[in-house]
Amino acid sequence: MQKITESSSNYDNLEKMSVHDLLANINKEDQSVPLAVERVIPEIERFVLACVSRMRKGGRLFYLGAGTSGRLGIVDASECPPTFGVEHGLVIGLIAGGDSAIRKAVEFAEDDLEQGWKDLKAHHLTENDVIVGIAASGTTPYVLGAIEKGNKNGNLTAGITCNPNSPLDQLAQHSMVPVVGPEFVTGSTRMKSGTAQKLVLNMISTSVMIQLGKVRGNKMVDMQLSNDKLVDRGTKMIMAETGLDYESAKELLLKYGSVRKAVDQHKSLK
Repeated sequence: MQKITESSSNYDNLEKMSVHDLLANINKEDQSVPLAVERVIPEIERFVLACVSRMRKGGRLFYLGAGTSGRLGIVDASECPPTFGVEHGLVIGLIAGGDSAIRKAVEFAEDDLEQGWKDLKAHHLTENDVIVGIAASGTTPYVLGAIEKGNKNGNLTAGITCNPNSPLDQLAQHSMVPVVGPEFVTGSTRMKSGTAQKLVLNMISTSVMIQLGKVRGNKMVDMQLSNDKLVDRGTKMIMAETGLDYESAKELLLKYGSVRKAVDQHKSLK
């Protein structure tokens, strides 16, 4: 079966295009991505609800992928602690070939059907943990082996792929398949497919964290104060909530370490 992600580009003779035409045509293709994601919102919703249920029981969220897909999972996982103030072990990204593969491709690492499950087991997997396999092709052995074992282990499993009826689509309990069509450069799934995966991951992690109480109103009240920009942002959030001046709000923020704690403490003293 011909994979949609491997089908020939809608464009040819790319090397003969002007830079303007290259950019305009790439952008034209990119505009189809959010529409493809929109069509799978019901599937994403069902997964998020199931994921939140497991995580409220102490489960963790694992992302698993190879190449671009693995890197996207790691990026999303790594942003959860600074954005939502959760511990680093709550959302974990794993990539075929290990951490060295984040920067440099590890040859044939994705072809090992057993290694994904081994990488998961190294984190002392429990039945409440959630496993999301990410593979544009839907055929990556590293991902498929882990999802299959996860199913047998009683874990909640999900797949993000851009090929309907692929092995990952059929194997995952919750399958999210934004069909973005052929890539601008044939088979270069770091482009539209990667963008679609990134959008879905953003939607999953953000909605899960909101459901777990990590956002108040529309503010990141539990964000880590890891640089001056975030301290300034937090200070202004406290000012808006309490009416304090800048210096008093900043002093309160630095004393209690988070916007939530600072605001709650201030209100408790009133």
